[in-house]
Amino acid sequence: MKKMITSLVCALVVLFLAAMVLFNLNGEKKDKQALTKVKLAEVTHSIFYAPQYVAIEKGFFEEEGIEIDLTLTPGADKVSAAVLSNDVDIGFAGSEATIYVYNGGEKDYLKTFAQLTQKDGSFLVAREKMEDFTLDDLKGKTILGGRAGVRL
Repeated sequence: MKKMITSLVCALVVLFLAAMVLFNLNGEKKDKQALTKVKLAEVTHSIFYAPQYVAIEKGFFEEEGIEIDLTLTPGADKVSAAVLSNDVDIGFAGSEATIYVYNGGEKDYLKTFAQLTQKDGSFLVAREKMEDFTLDDLKGKTILGGRAGVRL
């Protein structure tokens, strides 16, 4: 009789656990909310996009039902090509890319709908702290520019 009760209890426990797995009775969501995937190409990694990077890492987009697939696509021409070919949904690049595509006679041209930054930002960084820095302190120094066209 004791063996029969033990067997019955074990069977009930196994059935209960199986039901929990099959019917998700433990209260956990089987899948997170279905996320809308947005493929985003950015022309450069920039400190100016820091709020976006933080929002991605902290899961703020997921909370709103969006999954961001972020890709570095160096060059506005490459970002434009990625958007036009539907490889990405949104491209971050200068508005000049939109103008070039439009002037090129493309029927399905790009549309600029937002401005993230007003100018191309650059920072001057030194190895050591320089009190009361002025641009005159740069005379005779070698400066490594972040991209072509940076002049001092």
